[in-house]
Amino acid sequence: MILSQDGNISIITQEKATVIELVKKIQALYPKFKNNNIIVNLTSLNKITKQDVIEFLEISNTHRAAKHSFIVVTNKINFEESLEEIIVVPTQQEAYDIIEMEEMERDLGF
Repeated sequence: MILSQDGNISIITQEKATVIELVKKIQALYPKFKNNNIIVNLTSLNKITKQDVIEFLEISNTHRAAKHSFIVVTNKINFEESLEEIIVVPTQQEAYDIIEMEEMERDLGF
């Protein structure tokens, strides 16, 4: 797991371990970046399933309830099958765009 910071955005990149291991690491380190928007970049993993994305649902719900963005980046799943409860996009730029839109919505009180 590689953790980098870009302003108020924490970018978590997974290169080798399984998604379940990554979720456990994020949960353990969550206090470190709970006040930031989070991008989980899974583009370097070879295979991602819908079930893998569901593993992030609990963290995503907690983070979004605290009025922060939580976005998973992967181009390995069928986006027509993706979940409505969690935001999944194919590129990191799209993740930044969604964070920007969500921050505007929060500023406007939505």
